[in-house]
Amino acid sequence: MNNRKFNSINSVKKMRKNRFVKIISIFSTIAILPFSAIAQDINERLAKLEAAAANSQASADNGWVLICSAMVLLMTVPGLALFYGGLVRQKNVLSTMLKSLISIGIVTLLWAFFGYSLVFSEGNAFIGGLDFAFLKNVGAEPNADYAATIPQQSFMIFQLMFAIITPALITGAFAERIKFPAKIVFTTLWTIIVYFPLAHMVWGKGGFLNAVLGGAVPALDFAGGTVVHISSGVSALVCALYLGQRIDYKNEPTTPHNTVLSLIGAGLLWFGWFGFNAGSALSSNALATNAFVTTHFAAAAAMLAWTVIDWVKHGKPTVIGAISGAVAGLVGVTPAAGFVTPMSAIIIGLLVGVGCYLMVAEVKKIFGYDDTLDVFGIHGFGGTLGAICTGFLASGVINPIFKDEAGNALPVGFFDGNAMQVVNQLIGIGIAVALAAVGTFLILKVVDLLIGVRVSENEELAGLDASQHGETAYVFEPEMKSAMFSSISNVDFVSDQSANPSENLISPELA
Repeated sequence: MNNRKFNSINSVKKMRKNRFVKIISIFSTIAILPFSAIAQDINERLAKLEAAAANSQASADNGWVLICSAMVLLMTVPGLALFYGGLVRQKNVLSTMLKSLISIGIVTLLWAFFGYSLVFSEGNAFIGGLDFAFLKNVGAEPNADYAATIPQQSFMIFQLMFAIITPALITGAFAERIKFPAKIVFTTLWTIIVYFPLAHMVWGKGGFLNAVLGGAVPALDFAGGTVVHISSGVSALVCALYLGQRIDYKNEPTTPHNTVLSLIGAGLLWFGWFGFNAGSALSSNALATNAFVTTHFAAAAAMLAWTVIDWVKHGKPTVIGAISGAVAGLVGVTPAAGFVTPMSAIIIGLLVGVGCYLMVAEVKKIFGYDDTLDVFGIHGFGGTLGAICTGFLASGVINPIFKDEAGNALPVGFFDGNAMQVVNQLIGIGIAVALAAVGTFLILKVVDLLIGVRVSENEELAGLDASQHGETAYVFEPEMKSAMFSSISNVDFVSDQSANPSENLISPELA
């Protein structure tokens, strides 16, 4: 009896305990449920926030690269067209400007058909393949090998603008004496034979000189010192030597027909160069800012260096000297913009300003070659000096491009602790010089055999605007001429006391 009561009491206790546990469990579940929901909601919100931040960064990067693409195009037309056009004589201004404009059409089609593919698809160490031919698979999806946050199509159009301006730069060397059909064939062949392989070697995945994507020799070229400036400058020298001097060349600089045009063109080049260099960061980040700042500082330093030398040597500063120095500084900092500090950029600007001045004013005179607009002296020499300076001054603090297997940053330039980088830069320079020189000479030979490269003596004396294009840059109506003659009829002409004032409006040298 007592056992039954004891068992009964235990059963009741167990039931009460179980009920208590169930009640506690229910209340615990009820209490925890809101917190679980809140935690899940927080995780979802964090995921959405991260996705939104990534989309915002991608949108910012894409917008920046597209703007920079337009800025680099502006460098060619109207920037380079005005800069070169103002420096030549009046009878050749349209021909000179058209050479820049026509490069846009030629190179764009080559790029769309197979050029982009030969540069940026995987191939061998010297040329890419045809995976992207006719822009196949080049659309909204990023190519993580080159730019992970922007559509590959944006990357493609940005790189196109570099390909456009490079052969346009060469035209300054043979201005005032090349046949226009020869220029078209030359630009086509040069872009295919020289630019595409060199650009792949430096920037393409697996390229021989690529610093981050499997290159055998990691040469540093942030925005085109080797690919754009050394290649075009050396090719320009070969063109100048092959075509020979202009008929009336006197081993002295030709007086520009319109310095104002050249000043405006230089200003547009300076503006567009921010897109050229800072855009090469391919992102709207701190590296783009550094490239922007170094670009400006180097240009300013080189401009002042050239101007001071001009002033001391000739007693007066000149506009042509100032804008030439600015362009030289922009050229020199191009390979270094994303690797050096602003103070290092000033050093590069000063060195390039002095060096390019000596090349243009002294070395050219000593050897007597007729590089009409000093493409080699500024772009060839300036790009070479800039590439060497990059090897010395590149800093891992600015761009830790080299890393060990554990992901730790390694020294980048000579003063950073990587003396070998100077050697790498020299190898890259040597390959660019060899490819440009040999390729350009062979192309000129072929074009000369097929259609001839140089205009006749009479066509050259008449001017290429009239002989090649049947146009005149400046047309004055008879009424305007009459009014001009009337207004200056009482003015004494120091240079020429001829009876006809119209003969004094334009000097024979610029006619």
